[in-house]
This record gives sequence, structure tokens and C-alpha cells, in this order.
Amino acid sequence: MGSVEADHEGGVAKRLWNKFKNGRALALYSPYIVCLASGTLDPTSFLHCISQDFYLLQAFARAYELAEEYADDDEDKEAIVKLRKRVLKRLRNQDALISEWGFEPPKDHTCNDATSKYTEFLMETASGKVGGEKFAVKIVTPFEKTKLAAYTLSAISPCMRLYSFISREIQALLDPDESNNIYKKWLNSLSSEKFEASASRIEDLLDKLSISLTGEELDVVERLYHRAMKLKLDFIWSQSVVQQTIVPFSLLRNSGEDNLITLCDFDLTCTAIDSSALLAEIAIVAATNISEPQLPSSDHIRTTWNELFSQYVEEYQQCIESIVPSEACIDNSTQGTRLDYEGLCKALEQISEVEKRATSRVVHSNVLKGLNLADIKRAGEHLSFQDGCKRFFQDLVECNKCAADIHVLSYCWCSDLIESAFSSGEQNVLNVHSNNLVYEASVSTGDMSKDMESPMDKLRVFNEITKNGGKASTVYIGGSAGDLLCLLEADFGIVIGLSGSLERLGNHFGIRFVPLFSGLVREQRELAETGILSRDGRSNILYTVCNWDEIYAFILGR
Repeated sequence: MGSVEADHEGGVAKRLWNKFKNGRALALYSPYIVCLASGTLDPTSFLHCISQDFYLLQAFARAYELAEEYADDDEDKEAIVKLRKRVLKRLRNQDALISEWGFEPPKDHTCNDATSKYTEFLMETASGKVGGEKFAVKIVTPFEKTKLAAYTLSAISPCMRLYSFISREIQALLDPDESNNIYKKWLNSLSSEKFEASASRIEDLLDKLSISLTGEELDVVERLYHRAMKLKLDFIWSQSVVQQTIVPFSLLRNSGEDNLITLCDFDLTCTAIDSSALLAEIAIVAATNISEPQLPSSDHIRTTWNELFSQYVEEYQQCIESIVPSEACIDNSTQGTRLDYEGLCKALEQISEVEKRATSRVVHSNVLKGLNLADIKRAGEHLSFQDGCKRFFQDLVECNKCAADIHVLSYCWCSDLIESAFSSGEQNVLNVHSNNLVYEASVSTGDMSKDMESPMDKLRVFNEITKNGGKASTVYIGGSAGDLLCLLEADFGIVIGLSGSLERLGNHFGIRFVPLFSGLVREQRELAETGILSRDGRSNILYTVCNWDEIYAFILGR
């Protein structure tokens, strides 16, 4: 675990919030929050959650009281007193607020396990304990007690920031004049300037109290913050939801026979670098280490590769420009846009010709001749992935309830590279569909079998997989023009890291790109109304995410 003092951008609170950012997606994509955002959450579930918040508020008030005793600065004491008074006021007015939000205050208060674990952790922290044990650093002088105030605030801060984040994300989806979401008043209270100011004051005070802490003590702050974040996520996921939910998607079944088919692109969707560049680098290194007359030199390979790459980029950009001129206006807000599927297919055929010509030039140049299969597999094992990608597939494979069928569809020139990249055990169940180098005695001849060169090739494989998949739910994850046809055919087509050129191309043919969370809120409303997730033909909507944390939370949840 890296120390929080290693990052100098912003204060401790901001750095920790960003370090554990995967918690945001796990909270946002929980069944309770998605139902809340859609306005379909059962009021009983809502009131139960509010009753659990009551216990948290009580624990906050007591923790602030202890933190006030630890603080030796009058200004800090005053700030903590104000935070405590705000909590006490909220506790006194709880029933009145619930009535103001349009609900009958709950009569029964029973603390559930997740709530108990958070409150116990908070009280232990405020008392100078972690997991029932005293901190290693002995508290002797009154000055040293100030660290306990910082520790206490680190156990409260993520809870407040998470609530503020969730409410603002939901508020961004609501029409200002919308009145059919019965939780709007409650959301307004959490996204108010007063609530945000309170969350910010806690963070500012945590920053101030952490200034004098040592590196070891800052590590304690980080561990407490992370633990508090996990406990708050457990709290959110423990909230009961009576209706069927769109999340986690891996558990949404219409019958026990249904299964989940997850299909994914590879280059720059899963990986941090393009596999073609990696293969070229392996060839350059191999040529440096082995000097044989029949093989090109490392300098020749590097020069040739740079020329091939530059030519490909130039032709690709010219092709995109001929299809959608750069001055064409992007309008992704038109609700009634119809998908021009035929026009899209014709455009993708043009792009495919560029891809095919580039691949043929690579084969004819012999830049990949002489690659050793062992070197390729070794490079694959150390290939850098996008953050969270590999963990997603590992956990998806191990999910017994998911009945997952996983496929990678890629233009990559070497399926061996992909298989070795997923070499931590899941290669036996992760199916790879791509091109492959031709070998003689485990050494590349420079030629390749071209099985996956176009969007149509990917779509053909997609249809073959799903046709044999029975009653299956399908998710396709990609990020390039070559993925568009498969993305459109899937139940959920997810674009990770939407590029400007892909957005321009998609909009030109009537594709709408919608953030995944807002799309799920809409899907949850439909599921609540009809009881089924209908898929009547090809959709023109694709869902966008910024990272794999969102995909993980959507499909697997906690």
C-alpha cells in the first residue's frame, strides 16, 4: 500500500477519495441506488435505509464528541463542535424531515449487521482502537492525542463524500420539472449546498489535522479511510430491494437455463498498449539478439514498422474523413434518431479495406518473421492491462452463479499472445477468436492466418456464438469502429473510453452514446413496469463507461 504522502496533488482527503475511486462505481451500480434513481424503489426499503442511517448519525455524534476532546486547537474544536451540532439537529428533526419528504416515519428501528459493523468500527476508531487493538503508536501527551481526531475523521469522511457523490449523480439525471420520482426531496437534501459544505468541512479538517502526522500515521489514516469506504459499501449493498433489478446483470435471469455471454475486444479495450506495437518490439529485440542473414536487421525492422504504422494512420484518418467530414456536427442528444444500419455497414467496409491493406503490408514486409513463440507467450504474460480489466475476467470466471461464457474477438495478429495474457487460470474457459502467426518449429514465418480482419468477421463470430448459446444475455465490450456491429447486436453494448472519432462516426449513422448509469436507470424503470428486459430487435443505443470499475459493478456487483 503506497503512502498517501507520496501524492502531492490536493489534500489527504481528496487523494484518498481518488485512490479508492472504484468504490464510487460499486455504490452507484448497487440495486438499491439504481432503484432509488429510477424512482421505482419500494418505500419500505427506503424507510428501512433511513432507519439504519439513524444509527450511523448517532455514532457520528459520539465520535465527534470524542474527537473534540482530542483536538488541542480551539479552531479545530470549534469546527468539530459545529459538525456534531449539525448531526444532533438532524437526529432531532429526523421524523419531521421524513414527513417533509412525503413518508410516514418508521416506527421500528432494528440495527442490521452491516450498520452494526460500521458503527462498531467508528467507535473503536474514535476510542483509539482498530479491530479491538490499540494503535502501535503510544498516546502519551495531549499533543499526540490530536492524531486520534484525524483518525476519527478519516473513518467518517468517505461516508459523507459518498452520499454527496451519489445524490449529485442521480440529480444530474432528473429533469428539474420531474415530479414522478418520489425520492426527489430526499435527494435534494443530500445534494444541497449545506450537505456539500458539511462534507467539505470534514475533508478540510482531516487535511489540517493530518499535516503533523508521520508517514506511519498517514498510513493508518489511509487504512481507516479504506476500511470505512468498504463498510459503507457493505451498508449500501445490504439494503433490501424487493423488486427484480437490472443489477448485477450477471444475476438477471428469466429462467434457470439462461446464461451470460460476455464478448470483448482486446487491443486498448483490455490492454494498455496495442498488441501490434508489442509484436513489432519483440521482433526488434529478437533481431538485435540473433544476427542471421535471412532475417532483417533490428534497424530495418524498426524503420519499416514506423513507415507501416504511419501509412496506416494516414489512410485510416483519410477514410474516416471521407465518411464523416470533421466539420460535420455531432449531435448526440436527438432522441428520435434512427439507425442507418445499411449506411454504417458500407462505411465499415471501407474502413475494413484500410485494415486489410495494412495487415497485408505487414505480412509482405517480413517484420514479424523469426519471432519465437516462447518470447511471444512471455511478453503476453507481462502485458499491461487496463486497470481492473483482468480482475473482472478472473472474478467472472470464478462466479458460480453467473454461468459465464467468455469470448475475446480481436484483430490481434497472434491469438497465442492473447491466451498467454490471460494466463492466470482462466485461459481454459476464455475463448479467443483472432488472427494468428504461422510457425515452423515454433518460429514465425512472417505469414499469418487472417481469420478476423473486419467488423463483419467479428459479427459473424458473434452470431455463431450467440446462436449456439441458447437463452442467453449478451454483453459486448469494445472501443473501436471494428466493434460497432457487435456492440449494436448485444443486449448491452458497452464502449469503454469513447473516442472523438468513434463518436463522430456513430452519430453520423444514428447511434446514440449514453452513459451506462443513466441507461440502467431507464432500463430499471422499464423492468419495473413490464417485469422483463425486452430486446425487440437491434438498438441504436450504446452505453459508455470511463473504466472497468463500472463494468465490474454493473455485471458482477459486489
